Amino acid sequence: MDKIKFLVEKDGFYGAYWKNPVNTDAAIIAMIGDDPEDYMAKKMVRWLQGRGVNVMTMSPDRKDYGHHNYPLERIETAKNWLKEHGNRKIGITGASTTGMLALVAASYFPDITLTIAFTPSDFVWQGFMQGKKDGCHEWPVEGESTVSYKGEPLPYLRFCYQHPYYWHVIQKDTKGSGDFIRSIKLFEDSEAATPITEEQFIKIENIKGKLLLIGAADDVLWDTVRYIRRMDERLRTHRHECEYEILAYEYGTHFVFPESLIRSMIPASKIVLGFFFKSAKDHPEECRNTRISIEKHVSEALNGWRSN
Repeated sequence: MDKIKFLVEKDGFYGAYWKNPVNTDAAIIAMIGDDPEDYMAKKMVRWLQGRGVNVMTMSPDRKDYGHHNYPLERIETAKNWLKEHGNRKIGITGASTTGMLALVAASYFPDITLTIAFTPSDFVWQGFMQGKKDGCHEWPVEGESTVSYKGEPLPYLRFCYQHPYYWHVIQKDTKGSGDFIRSIKLFEDSEAATPITEEQFIKIENIKGKLLLIGAADDVLWDTVRYIRRMDERLRTHRHECEYEILAYEYGTHFVFPESLIRSMIPASKIVLGFFFKSAKDHPEECRNTRISIEKHVSEALNGWRSN
């Protein structure tokens, strides 16, 4: 696939643009994977191009797998570049941490008119880094948010466990669970210790166009369905202009991607997913039916948005 690469130092953001072989004036900013050109990002590019859009993949930076004070200006710059290069419509999608980031970006930039958030939270988190530090794979960054704008960190929920206890809690919660990682206790304990303030909640009522919120109740990284239900309630009680769709399922795990996308990302996905998450092992057909449903809804949303 042909691409145009972007670097922070030269272009103001780190990403790659993948123009669809079929002419289209719609583009999706996709924050899937740890790098704009890694395996998962390329699979998402092919899947989205198959639904008639151009794709801009993005991540924080080269070999930077954390999210700490990630400047929203980078998404704004990428969005403006897309518009300047023939894209009339701009959408955004993210999963896990970037599901939250996609919601934040769409709430700031009204010319984003399709937002697809897989396993998002409804609030901004404390920033974190990944790598190796004191035997820990991940740790929170004191005084930093996951996201910043105009040089200031956005208000965020501070984790009640700091380094190194943050990673120790995740390890203890994961051990013997049958899941490759669990961080739900970290999030539940943090919210219980310090309730989320209005400033920390994402202002999803500012999002324009079409909004899809997607998650499953068996997600063990955080309680995304509870967060999605809170967003539903927020939209019911706040004036908003977006048309939103709640896709909340009982089964599906943290990998609530469209079925054909999962099959392309993970060969023998039905078996492999069972090694990642106990729920996928115990409820393989239910998880598969969730992904089939998600594929239908997301494809319809993309096609409707692109053709209008």
